[in-house]
Amino acid sequence: QVQLVESGGGLVQPGGSLRLSCAASESIFNINAMRWYRQAPGKEREFVAVISRGGSTNYADSVKGRFTISRDNAKNTMYLQMNDLKPEDTAVYYCYTTRGGQTYWGQGTQVTISS
Repeated sequence: QVQLVESGGGLVQPGGSLRLSCAASESIFNINAMRWYRQAPGKEREFVAVISRGGSTNYADSVKGRFTISRDNAKNTMYLQMNDLKPEDTAVYYCYTTRGGQTYWGQGTQVTISS
């Protein structure tokens, strides 16, 4: 069904910025909510941000004010703009959505924040 591919991860110093992308294999126009999750080594996967079809957003407290989630339905792509990055942001970042009652995850992209 829906395939999701993340990109844009990399190595940056604390205080730096990255923009992650999640490209979907089909239209996301009719998908209500799209989400970003992350998972650090040895830790549980945690919620980062969500955006609805209408543009409503919510963020984890740990990233509020620093990260911005957005979507471009014409390009079938969701984004996560990450500013003022901190070492604790180091994790594999995954995009996530549901479609037709099924759950879909991307393969993940590594984000490493280190001085």
